[in-house]
Amino acid sequence: MLTLEEILIGIIRIIGSIPTLKWAFFGSLFAVFVDLSDLFWKDYLHLGGIRNYQAFDKIFDLVYMSVFLVVARKWGGIFAKIALYLFIFRFVGMILFEFTDQRFFLLVFPNIFEFWFIFTALARRLWSEKSQKVNFIIYSLVICTFFKLIHEWVLHGGKYFDRWGFFEFMSLLFNFLRGGGWG
Repeated sequence: MLTLEEILIGIIRIIGSIPTLKWAFFGSLFAVFVDLSDLFWKDYLHLGGIRNYQAFDKIFDLVYMSVFLVVARKWGGIFAKIALYLFIFRFVGMILFEFTDQRFFLLVFPNIFEFWFIFTALARRLWSEKSQKVNFIIYSLVICTFFKLIHEWVLHGGKYFDRWGFFEFMSLLFNFLRGGGWG
């Protein structure tokens, strides 16, 4: 049985994905922001907790990723194919993670799909013709892969957000920005 906290955060995550159906770029940014907001909600709400945060997060990642995939499939052509392959790639990693509870699989199968979708939505909006070129697509995949690998390392390799809650992290960040270091 789900806790009230899991239900509320789950609803927030589902609703946060919906704008992507209308506005691919801005909606996807919003969906990712809402995805990250559960770090805030799980520290703020005290309604039974999230029993297994990583498993919970991956299940609800599938919600926004599925919405992204629906939108990307409408783009057609090479964009739809790349989206499907990247989605399946991450899905395999998520399945392996669920069966083994080893976050290593989230590093080996990074969610490049997320960054690629956001970048492609922007590129299609700003550089419609240029974004169709093979070199542009290859470069965007390389750039998205590079930054997503760093992101996945922070989350699952270094496990930095496992160490701090949202408010603690923000306090440490503000202290760091003021020149006080991380302590």
